[in-house]
Amino acid sequence: MDMHDLTRELQLANDSKIVMFVADGLGGLPMSSGGKTELESAVVPNLASLAKRGVQGASIPVKPGIAPGSGPGHLGLFGYDPLKYQIGRGALEATGIGFELRDGDVAIRCNFCTLDSSGNISDRRAGRISSEDSAPIAISLRQIKIPGIEIFVEPVKEHRFVVVFRGEGLGGNVADTDPQRTGVPPLDPIANDAASQKTAAVANEFLAQAKKILAGQPKANFHTMRGFANKPALPSYREVYGLKAAAIAVYPMYKGLARLVGMDVVGKAQTLSEQIDTLEQYWKDYDFFFIHFKYTDSTGEDGNFTEKVKRIEELDGIIPRIEKLNPTVLIVTGDHSTPSYLQSHSWHPVPTLLVSDCCRPDPHVAFNESTCITGGLGHFEAQYLMTLAMANAGRLGKFGA
Repeated sequence: MDMHDLTRELQLANDSKIVMFVADGLGGLPMSSGGKTELESAVVPNLASLAKRGVQGASIPVKPGIAPGSGPGHLGLFGYDPLKYQIGRGALEATGIGFELRDGDVAIRCNFCTLDSSGNISDRRAGRISSEDSAPIAISLRQIKIPGIEIFVEPVKEHRFVVVFRGEGLGGNVADTDPQRTGVPPLDPIANDAASQKTAAVANEFLAQAKKILAGQPKANFHTMRGFANKPALPSYREVYGLKAAAIAVYPMYKGLARLVGMDVVGKAQTLSEQIDTLEQYWKDYDFFFIHFKYTDSTGEDGNFTEKVKRIEELDGIIPRIEKLNPTVLIVTGDHSTPSYLQSHSWHPVPTLLVSDCCRPDPHVAFNESTCITGGLGHFEAQYLMTLAMANAGRLGKFGA
């Protein structure tokens, strides 16, 4: 029996409301030994107020020492074992631009490249062609026709675009055509299993037609195909938790990840304040709300400690509007740590705070990396956060006699 078998068996229905407020990349590090982290440096009276009523700890996104991408980081928060439920790179890229994959689709990340007169790759990213120049070139590939296959081509950014094949009998296990070096020709798409042989043949035909269409381009005169992937088979929130779930996010990737686990993406918010407007608007319609705040991650990746502190303070300032709705359970956490010091996602456990009327508050009156180390939740794998949320919402029955 895995955790989802257990939640299917034990789930209870009631009128409780759960809010999971995810500050992407929340965890940090001091910029020098003995200093403070971004969260410790921020002035966050509302988080401190929640800390007095709540219980906190440090969540491990995947496993100790593993720095996750956004996909695994969020799947863990959503209660899905990120090692069991892996989203292929092509599916993640398609999801990231808001493309709604169907069962049986195969999504592929594609990179424009430059071929020399001998057919060898001279630049794997077509001189990092601009988005403005690359988008119409990608759209030109929509003229490709393959019998029995529906083809979608979507620009992404700079040299990157997405191709999705839709048809019968398409497996997602095909080798990349990018040789990962220059001075050699692109590789052929090779199926790694029998179920993907048709996909490899379709990809080969797509490449043959693309080569003719792109032949006159000065930079993007060909492309490679990477990360072939079917839509992942993820059980829905409704199925495993009995929850009607809504996602309120600005960036397409996080909307896509939410859709993959059966959440409804609601509203068209572009700012944090508008996200809370959306929360208020849909409050009566859903049991669970995932609110995503991106900028604690992007500032960390930029190495901008001061700006990340400001973004944490911005997040803190909106909390009273969430509290005013009186959620049964309010969780503040991140999908991973993005310390400004490292300018990247890291393996460090993520500060996590849970507040409910029936949690067991710990003695802490602040919320940050230092307090989380000794908080009442301890160090725990992120995939168990949803069962903690469900229990605190009175939505899990007793296991066993």
